[in-house]
Amino acid sequence: MTMLKIENLHAEIDGKEILKGLSLTVNAGEIHAIMGPNGAGKSTLGYVLGGRPGYEVTGGSIEFDGQDLLELEPHQRAAAGVFLGFQYPVEIPGVSNVQFLREALNAQRGQRDEKPLSGAEFLKLAREEARKLDMDAEMLKRPVNVGFSGGEKKRNEMVQMGIVNPKFAILDETDSGLDIDALRIVGDGINRIMRAPDKAVLLITHYQRLLDYVQPDVVHVLADGRIVRSGGAELAHELEREGYAQVTA
Repeated sequence: MTMLKIENLHAEIDGKEILKGLSLTVNAGEIHAIMGPNGAGKSTLGYVLGGRPGYEVTGGSIEFDGQDLLELEPHQRAAAGVFLGFQYPVEIPGVSNVQFLREALNAQRGQRDEKPLSGAEFLKLAREEARKLDMDAEMLKRPVNVGFSGGEKKRNEMVQMGIVNPKFAILDETDSGLDIDALRIVGDGINRIMRAPDKAVLLITHYQRLLDYVQPDVVHVLADGRIVRSGGAELAHELEREGYAQVTA
């Protein structure tokens, strides 16, 4: 079953075209990796899928799980099962992790006409997800990402992903700022939460190292706003050896 279908997508920010006719199909049960040089449009693709303001789609279409994704507001996309993990997770002073995550989950449940979780039910879920990612449960009480290291922010995002349990995750350079141990833990978390027949992942990364832990079904090379090459996991190793210039020439 097709989870995501992008056809001839054009998008710009501040009048500058970034995506220039990108097409991509991701089926349920698949993990796709997007690699490419700086400025190629990888993060822009993630932001467009998530509905970030300021990114204007000027052509093409995006269908997600049978719906026109471009017709949905960001909160509606989240309720439909889309999760966007940021390259640089933001800090939210004054808002605890528990408060933020419970509100996020219950808002999505409300959009789907599901009963909200009580405080006790949510706390049990949050602590279990934190435990699975080796995150101290005390960090759930702290303001969102405030004072967290790069690795702690990414681990916290994986806890968030585990709690909201999306259908489709767009993970923008989740490996950025991670040491070897944190990389393994985050990779295991992605596999545990998202590797399922009814889910899919779009993994945006510069480096092959995360793909040692999260084996992709397909690797795409994005250059100058388009996907210029696709292949299996061996393509990531080729990029690591040869660099983008050689592979995209």
